[in-house]
Amino acid sequence: MKILSIDTSTAVMGVALLTENKIIAETTTNLKTNHSVRLMPTIDQLFSEVQWSPEQIEMIAVAKGPGSYTGVRIGVTTAKTLAWSLNIPIVGVSTLEAMAYNNHHYPGSIAPIIDARRGQVYTGLYKRLEGSWTLLESDRIILLADWLKQLIHSNDQILFVGDDVYQHSGMIVNELLDQADFADSTFNFPRPSVIGTIALSKLRKGEIDNHYDFNPAYLQLAEAEVKWLEKNSNCLKE
Repeated sequence: MKILSIDTSTAVMGVALLTENKIIAETTTNLKTNHSVRLMPTIDQLFSEVQWSPEQIEMIAVAKGPGSYTGVRIGVTTAKTLAWSLNIPIVGVSTLEAMAYNNHHYPGSIAPIIDARRGQVYTGLYKRLEGSWTLLESDRIILLADWLKQLIHSNDQILFVGDDVYQHSGMIVNELLDQADFADSTFNFPRPSVIGTIALSKLRKGEIDNHYDFNPAYLQLAEAEVKWLEKNSNCLKE
């Protein structure tokens, strides 16, 4: 099976071409640039380098968020359009799960972190239990202070993963002390090949998303939507 995997959900933009047992090509950049301008040229370049055509692709994997509202939308829209036009399956993968999976051999629990501003983070809790990759706590947006208080009671070592962890490392260490570990920077951001691998596992379980109603996992409203609701709340009540 030939797979195209896409990620634009954070500052990282990644594209990978892979099969069931081999990464054929992968490119990843961690730059705060416009993903909408660079995504399709990057996909075209990889197809050209490996001499694949879009018609050969049998599945599209995409990071569905959470993360940058605009970034997530770019990746998901592109993936949905390609999957629909090629009439092939699309499988969405949590950006947080992909971040955690980079460290899936860690013996404790893994907490990926994406900063969500105003003291909040996007996070979840993952772990490999008895050889099975397990979601212990669902993806959410939460005040970091509240999340750390919850993790204290897990009685487990916690590995914090993500480029945004450094912003909060002081608070994490103050709260969890020796219970907290930090991933090496090499394993902090989601890799598109990992997203493709997770998506393939989901496909084998029958977890396929619908081209039409597949939506990003924003976990919160965009700032513009929040302001609109605040401004129009009285009108909505009438």
